[in-house]
Amino acid sequence: MTQDNSKTSLDEQIEENLRKVYQRTLEEKVPDRFQILLEKLKEQDEQHDK
Repeated sequence: MTQDNSKTSLDEQIEENLRKVYQRTLEEKVPDRFQILLEKLKEQDEQHDK
């Protein structure tokens, strides 16, 4: 029965760490070069739609 409790605790730690990493990733700024590329692609898409 101790193994079940340890596994649950381990699962909770893994889940918490994954959430932290995911949250940090969400908060990262998009690099300028990607932002520029996205803007260019958007412009091309708008021109194509005309």
